[in-house]
Amino acid sequence: QVQLAESGGGLVQSGGSLRLSCTASGSIASIVSMGWYRQAPGKQRELVATVTTGGVTDYSDSVKDRFTVSRDNAKNTVDLQMNSLKPDDSAVYYCHLKRWEKYFRTSDYWGQGTQVTVSS
Repeated sequence: QVQLAESGGGLVQSGGSLRLSCTASGSIASIVSMGWYRQAPGKQRELVATVTTGGVTDYSDSVKDRFTVSRDNAKNTVDLQMNSLKPDDSAVYYCHLKRWEKYFRTSDYWGQGTQVTVSS
């Protein structure tokens, strides 16, 4: 199986910065992508940013130009640098990993989540 360990959440004032980190371990061969999703109270979980093994990134429109996702394939880590944070960015942030399975199927794995709170 896959284990994802997150760190770096916390409380920050509006306009501030935080950096989230996630390390994958276990059966992590054939990774498609790693990244971050978030879920605010009463809302669905949504994409924040992902990066494929080949380095292709995908960002939510709401975080483009403020957040940067980066990945170290050798260390199996993915980081999220969050700048110019807004109260609307407050949520539980989940590390995500997508892995190839047999017959071209994929599986999704999630971390336990880390709270990010942005005060106004």
